[in-house]
Amino acid sequence: MTLPDLGAQVWAQLQPADRQWLTRLCALAHPAPRVALVGGAVRDALLGQTPLDLDIVVDGAPVRALAEATGWPLTFHPAFQNATLTLPDGRTADLVQARRESYPVPGANPHPLPGTLEDDLRRRDFGLNALGLLIRPEAPPALLDEVGGLEDLQSRHLRPLHELSLHEDASRLVRGARLAGRLTLHASPALLAQVPQALAMAPRTPRLWAELKLLLQEPRPGRAARCLSDWGAPGLLPGLALLEALDAQQEDGTPVPWMVYAAAALAAAEEPVALAARLGLGDRPGALLERALSDRPFAPASPERQLRQLLRPEAYAPLTGRDVVALGVPPGRGVGEALAHLLALRQAGQVRSAQEEREALQTYLASRPHP
Repeated sequence: MTLPDLGAQVWAQLQPADRQWLTRLCALAHPAPRVALVGGAVRDALLGQTPLDLDIVVDGAPVRALAEATGWPLTFHPAFQNATLTLPDGRTADLVQARRESYPVPGANPHPLPGTLEDDLRRRDFGLNALGLLIRPEAPPALLDEVGGLEDLQSRHLRPLHELSLHEDASRLVRGARLAGRLTLHASPALLAQVPQALAMAPRTPRLWAELKLLLQEPRPGRAARCLSDWGAPGLLPGLALLEALDAQQEDGTPVPWMVYAAAALAAAEEPVALAARLGLGDRPGALLERALSDRPFAPASPERQLRQLLRPEAYAPLTGRDVVALGVPPGRGVGEALAHLLALRQAGQVRSAQEEREALQTYLASRPHP
């Protein structure tokens, strides 16, 4: 296909409402400024997916004034002169002032500088994320490819845009693994050559930990973690085998909440509390892990049971109060006493299956004096 044909393909892949408001946005910026859809939305549209997250670069007009002209709720970010619009359907879209960037301190936030639309495309992480769609009020949209990103997309290669890309921002390594796991992409030789730089800079790059948290929320986190491991960065996130086992459960048709993935990573960590803090996970994954490792009964489809079966495959479902009543204990105080007796036996290692619990309960009941 020619670039015009590909531009038409991207445009057709957008939701009709998105095409409508992007055309209106371009008209509001007319005549001199340029407005372009950029990054992941263009990439996904070329892959045949309907983009939902939209990033728009504005070149030649103040973003805040243009955002306000839409009449929609917005949040303005003065440091980078960007605005986040809330669309009528509740989604958000980012309006980005065209810029260049420099990294005075590798690992820290970049320093923005005024730039053109072409500069903005060239500052991005990977070639296939540097594609743009120029939206024109009086002509068909045009695909922009400043850095050979279309060839990268067609070959499904992740290629950093310059030789210090992962040194300046090590979080790009994790972002690349997320994309590779989700879209079945392959690391280019240029990316693999920069992995040691990214690992050296990881402790000085706070954004890397935020990207690792996002990795745990991918559709298949195990695939993304496998990419990191295969690329030479297995130590960034522990528990690869556990994450891949959870992926396998999903592929068999069992939904796995991302919190279970997070708890599995903590289970494999040498210092789970420290890892949870670095990833900003809060207390919930650790609490889930603690419950899963306990002897408390949980429903078969619960996150606790999913995690327990992964970490303790020999574990079984203990008898519940309903089971105790079915075995002849009248509802009331006696049920609690029977459950406490069974718990003590489990903790002492004297019962190892539900059947052994039933037999132990029958022995316990037979030894009790009848009222």
